[in-house]
Amino acid sequence: MKKEDKNVIIEQIAATIKEYGHFYLVDMTAMNAASTSALRRACNKSEIKLLVVKNTLLRKALETLEEDFSPLFDTLKGSTSIMFSNVANVPAKLIKEVAKDGIPGLKAAYAEESFYVGADQLDALISIKSKNEVIADVIALLQSPAKNVISALQSGGDTIHGVLKTLGER
Repeated sequence: MKKEDKNVIIEQIAATIKEYGHFYLVDMTAMNAASTSALRRACNKSEIKLLVVKNTLLRKALETLEEDFSPLFDTLKGSTSIMFSNVANVPAKLIKEVAKDGIPGLKAAYAEESFYVGADQLDALISIKSKNEVIADVIALLQSPAKNVISALQSGGDTIHGVLKTLGER
């Protein structure tokens, strides 16, 4: 491969990393063609971009970016695929759902501006809440006191109305 071609690929990988907020490094070496195709279809349904890359080109792309991605460099051995997503926990859930006997295996991930290295981090990645989930939790917490006040006012109004009606009948 010519140096110019490599530079174009490095730039494309770097641009994709900038475009998506989160990415996972996955080992799909032991997957056969049918399971790889099934994984690709599942990624498309979940709005995950899946790329198979050369480790050296990925490393050079990561080095061109402003952030320090050096914690991920030790995982760039063997076959590496990258799962890009705008939601931090979606690829982790997909890997857990599809994985059979640890295949595909999680090498590392960059999610919510943190590094997760090793397959043992999969459960931690699954538990990360997306932006929409956090917003929903905050709204639910904010609505709870307001609902209690409204409920108390409504029940109090019924009580006062009942007392006034009773007094009026006497």
